[in-house]
Amino acid sequence: MDNTSTHLWKDWRLHLVVLVIVILTELIGTHEIPVGAGAILLLPMLYAVIIGLAAFFTPLINKVQSRKAESLVFMSVTLLIAKFGVQAGPALPELIKAGPALIFQEFGNLATILVALPIAIMLGLKRETIGMTHSIGREANLALISEKYGISSPEGRGVVSMYIFGTIFGAIFLGVTSGLFASILPISPLSFAMATGIGSGSMTAASLGPLVAMYPEQSELITAYSGASNLLTSVTGLYMSIFIGLPLAEKYYSWVTKLKSKRRG
Repeated sequence: MDNTSTHLWKDWRLHLVVLVIVILTELIGTHEIPVGAGAILLLPMLYAVIIGLAAFFTPLINKVQSRKAESLVFMSVTLLIAKFGVQAGPALPELIKAGPALIFQEFGNLATILVALPIAIMLGLKRETIGMTHSIGREANLALISEKYGISSPEGRGVVSMYIFGTIFGAIFLGVTSGLFASILPISPLSFAMATGIGSGSMTAASLGPLVAMYPEQSELITAYSGASNLLTSVTGLYMSIFIGLPLAEKYYSWVTKLKSKRRG
């Protein structure tokens, strides 16, 4: 074990802050906001993100400790993905019944490019939009953009901004919208479970929680669908970005900017 890993585990203040946050969020518990026939579930994980963000702006946490905490998050998410894989195994017959839907859902993620990119351009952003909209902007996508354009390029700044935004607000946003959509839309909970698999362990967990709470009788199947979906997205998402997402964002950016220039002219 190197010195960095040793210092990580010996930082008692960081572990104490995390323990206090966990205790506080568990004491707060789960709360419901009624929406139509259903409800938006506010889970302890949402409070943990908010309290952790607030703690960063206090003397309790400094920049060095925040970088150490990032490593611990990755380790925790690894255990979470392993749990998803174990739960998906016994439900393989049900997953096979879903047919190609679990695989083809990846093409649905490309639709965000068609919507988000022109909006970003209208807001005045330039080539940053390519890095921001070509994918969900997690670690693999950071590596892809850094390799192709450089981390200091406009595209690099775009993907880094989305990575930071997703880390801070992604779990909160998906946790709220998952419960909201499942409450008001007459769609199978298994469809929502598949939609939670976006290639981010923390975001998947946040969006899965409300579904499990709303449909406890299908909790194991919902978790299996979500885990399999997230695993497939993690595996196929990078290749989808390389061969389809990034080239599509490039072409679409050129087309939208040309159209914008013609309208101005």
